[in-house]
Amino acid sequence: MEDRLIRVAITHGDTNGVGYEVILKTFEEPGMLELCTPIIYGSPKAAAYHRKALNIESNFSIISNAEEAQDGRVNMLTTFDEEVKIDMGQPSTEAGEAALKALDRAMTDYRAGLYDVLVTAPINKNTIQNEMFSFPGHTEYIEHCIGDGKKALMILMNGNLRVALVTTHLPIKDVAKAVTKEAVIEKTRIFHETLKRDLRIDNPRIAVLALNPHAGDNGLLGTEEQEVIAPAIEELEAEGIQAFGPYPADGFFGSGAYNRFDGVVAMYHDQGLAPFKALAVEDGVNYTAGLPVIRTSPDHGTAYDIAGKGVADENSFRQAVYTAIDIFRNRKNHDEPMANPLPKLYHEKRDDSEKTRFAIPKAREQFKREEKQQKEE
Repeated sequence: MEDRLIRVAITHGDTNGVGYEVILKTFEEPGMLELCTPIIYGSPKAAAYHRKALNIESNFSIISNAEEAQDGRVNMLTTFDEEVKIDMGQPSTEAGEAALKALDRAMTDYRAGLYDVLVTAPINKNTIQNEMFSFPGHTEYIEHCIGDGKKALMILMNGNLRVALVTTHLPIKDVAKAVTKEAVIEKTRIFHETLKRDLRIDNPRIAVLALNPHAGDNGLLGTEEQEVIAPAIEELEAEGIQAFGPYPADGFFGSGAYNRFDGVVAMYHDQGLAPFKALAVEDGVNYTAGLPVIRTSPDHGTAYDIAGKGVADENSFRQAVYTAIDIFRNRKNHDEPMANPLPKLYHEKRDDSEKTRFAIPKAREQFKREEKQQKEE
């Protein structure tokens, strides 16, 4: 158990969107303060404006640095003193600048070890752009700032479905070129380790989707499945990773085949996110895996169309907080025993790679038999 409550840093996102609404609604519930200590990186003035306009009964304590945060309170950390014009539902450069100031301060404080996990409210990827921020989104910026050279993996998840992306914020015309054997292998390896370490799934089964319709139809509709994805899966299998596919995305989700796997690797953004959001409805969470920092966010955007109307559902944001806390605990429980492993008291004749080589094929054969039987039924 932790000696103190987990410190959750929260960046306020775009000040003209639903960020403050879902944040303040989440912490209206007193029980949330028994789980964690929230530190909201933002503007007390902007927060007070949203609170009054939306008639939200949520109090916060204003602090100037994260060290001042107290348990049992919603801590509002002032990241800038300037007035920011609030124009709910309207994109503006000013709102983008406010989002970046909060995010930058959170990056600095993470490096100083001032919080445990990070939850980000939605930003507008266009208005936040300037000479300091030239990234397609949160994921890439956080990887650049505090990734320590590690590669990030974007995962959308809820209690039943976990979808990871090989490529993220790319135009469709650039996707095929970016889907390389090396990229599929790298992202699937990160996913496999994330499922084991962060989600405590011992021997995860991972489905890998095809890029082209009907998985290319033996090269008629594209050759990436034969030349890139299938060879990547074979190499992953040789490493002891239970990777299966490539599966055509439409039939895979339409038939409910995803229920037989612990995770799904999609080749591009909408291939994974469209079915995920249709199935997850309002409890989806975006998790940036593969980095030292634990970062989650709700699976929706700024929602300008409903900003200021008081109708934004905070459930996805609340689930993002819960998920970050769960992953923090899972990592701790996974890493602590590994730090000081007990010495072996016997000599193992076969090394670990040999044990894996014998064990995984058996598991794969059994799974394929089950899969064939389900198709026949």
